[in-house]
Amino acid sequence: MGYSGQIIADYNYRALKERANVLLKPGEALPYVDMRDRRWFNENLESKNYYLPGVIALIVSIMSLLLSSMAIVREKEIGTMEQLIVSPIKPIELILGKLTPFVIIAVVQVTMITLVGVLWFKIPIRGSLVLLFGTTFIYLLTTLGSGLLISTVCATQQEAMMSVFLFFFPATLLSGFAYPIADMPKIIQYITYINPLRYYLVILRSIFLKGVGLSVLWDETLALLVIGVFVLTLSTLRFHKRLG
Repeated sequence: MGYSGQIIADYNYRALKERANVLLKPGEALPYVDMRDRRWFNENLESKNYYLPGVIALIVSIMSLLLSSMAIVREKEIGTMEQLIVSPIKPIELILGKLTPFVIIAVVQVTMITLVGVLWFKIPIRGSLVLLFGTTFIYLLTTLGSGLLISTVCATQQEAMMSVFLFFFPATLLSGFAYPIADMPKIIQYITYINPLRYYLVILRSIFLKGVGLSVLWDETLALLVIGVFVLTLSTLRFHKRLG
């Protein structure tokens, strides 16, 4: 590509020079355009600035999926699900009691990784921390809902763990973390629209590197909210059915 670019540039220069000899008057200089690349948000193209926000998304995803997928399965394995069913607590109270600790753990992880990234790796954080944690809460609706759905389907913890990895690896590959979505086949690009990790990665990188707000990220945030409410509602309904 480098050699072909030089050949084309040399040909264009000679063609313009020949045309200028015909059109320009004697003594006039040959006009030219000085093109220069300018990188706005990651000026030195440092990979850590690009990948570390993605690491936040991956760690939060795998942790919340694993823990929530084990929540109900473990109760069934050790035989305490029947006790929970006959107890006076409501199903929604049981779900909130199971998922609330995982939300707290996820928030602690995001805080720790952000501190390490900013203080140790010196990556910039130009956006709002409130928006960062707010969108993280919305994203957790999708991962915790997916984990709860897996937990209601599987019978053992081992089966639930395998199901999480079966879900997590394709979601990672189709998120844009390592491979740009624009370089994927068109049909695969359409599939990525149902992947919540895709939107969360865009939000994280935009907050860290671009410093944009909700006015720019509202469509990604809305997509996360719609997917999260749908998945959490579906998993809750299935959980109610299992209790019934």
